[in-house]
Amino acid sequence: MNGIAWMIVFCEIAFWVVIVLGLAVRYLFKQHRLGLLFFALTPIIDLILLAATAVDLYRGASATAAHGIAAVYIGISIAFGKQMIQWADERFQYYVAKQGSKPLKRYGMDHAKHYAKGWIRHVLAYLIGAGLLAGMIYFINDTARTEALSGILKIWTVVIGIDFLFTASYFIWPKKEKASANLRS
Repeated sequence: MNGIAWMIVFCEIAFWVVIVLGLAVRYLFKQHRLGLLFFALTPIIDLILLAATAVDLYRGASATAAHGIAAVYIGISIAFGKQMIQWADERFQYYVAKQGSKPLKRYGMDHAKHYAKGWIRHVLAYLIGAGLLAGMIYFINDTARTEALSGILKIWTVVIGIDFLFTASYFIWPKKEKASANLRS
């Protein structure tokens, strides 16, 4: 694994570490401002990854799949970051801090609409990541050095199309609540 691949692993781990620390400080130690400080570190992690990728390419490295995945990671982190924190917050509150209500399970059209909102966020992540990929391709201006980036962009385009098909399927065949869940109510 190259340096950028390790940097992606580091940033992903760092993202979840600061989220867990923020939640623990917020709910277990009742330090809400300090918890917010930890949450505020998440965009800094993205900037570190962006800077490391840019420096590596600026120094003449050929773009690898890891450089492309860094752009994907940044796009997803920006588009989904707030929702990932909210998702973790709800679960931490209920399962660890024993506060709040049980996280909501969605079915039917509610699930379909929620999934459609997620697909729209995926499109936003795609636009951000694709913009970063296109920018790297443009600035490097060497097809041989950017072939991996073009490949990542093509794969992501297919993935977003598949995600759209899944999204549409939930409107055609809405997700149903399991029978065992109905019996408990």
